[in-house]
Amino acid sequence: MEAENHTEASQFLLLGLSDDPELQPILCGVFLSMYLFTVLGNLLIIVAIISDSHLHTPMYFFLANLSFVDICFTSTTVPKMLVNIQAQRKTISYIGCLIQVYFTMIFSGMDHCILTVMAYDRYVAICHPLYYMVIMNPRFCGTLVLISWFIIVSVSLLHILLMRQLTFCIGTEIPHFFCELTQTLKVACSDYFINTIVLNVATAIMGVFPLMGILFSYSRIVSSLMRMSSARGKYKAFSTCGSHLSVVSLFYGTGLGVHLSSALTHSSLQNSIASVMYAVVTPMLNPFIYSLRNKDVKGALRRLLNLAAPCL
Repeated sequence: MEAENHTEASQFLLLGLSDDPELQPILCGVFLSMYLFTVLGNLLIIVAIISDSHLHTPMYFFLANLSFVDICFTSTTVPKMLVNIQAQRKTISYIGCLIQVYFTMIFSGMDHCILTVMAYDRYVAICHPLYYMVIMNPRFCGTLVLISWFIIVSVSLLHILLMRQLTFCIGTEIPHFFCELTQTLKVACSDYFINTIVLNVATAIMGVFPLMGILFSYSRIVSSLMRMSSARGKYKAFSTCGSHLSVVSLFYGTGLGVHLSSALTHSSLQNSIASVMYAVVTPMLNPFIYSLRNKDVKGALRRLLNLAAPCL
């Protein structure tokens, strides 16, 4: 096939999850429901944290940022898929595909960073409680988030600049429901060896290092808890980590599933299903995990709903 440089008129074909016309309305309904639950749940968490002074602490500051990132992450992929299903088409422009790749990398990377920062926050709270408010002061917390944004945006921009050097064949088909970087590189008509090297290095830095930071933080937490004499004190201290551990397990578990599925199988359907768990299901479940396991968040949500009830 003839290869050509891209213009704004160039298009890719997103093959999606199924070609069966009978499944399209079901997929549309399921993903629309999941998207609405994700946006509503995470928005409630953000509004509850902003409106309740009891939640103006570092832990909930990071949680609000995580909820914001999860809304953006899902909004980068699901709406375009829903539009394509409703319009019965599979096209996405070249520029639109680059935008999807760019923002999915940014928001997935920010998930890694924020979860790591939240683990550090729990480490300081449990291992150095007397210095917690001194160390985790608002300026320091804001700086951690800003540095994370700067690093992730820069790394993602590097990937996009390298992708701009690639050429793609006319009628390129991407076996996915959104433009995921790895799947998009695989359908390039030019050599993407440099892109692969940069991707592997970035994955090691932005995936492995944050996970190591989380594991280190929790190893120190467990070590500190083991030195406590009170069983009640141990439970109370570790219970503050329960929601975070659940989210970390879900996020890294589904993320590992995506990478293993991509490496061990050539089935585009299995890769897409694994990506659904990572990019759609996890952001939807996060607010439920934090609201169900956290008395402070449940109390804030209850007060928020009580205030909103007279207006309904």
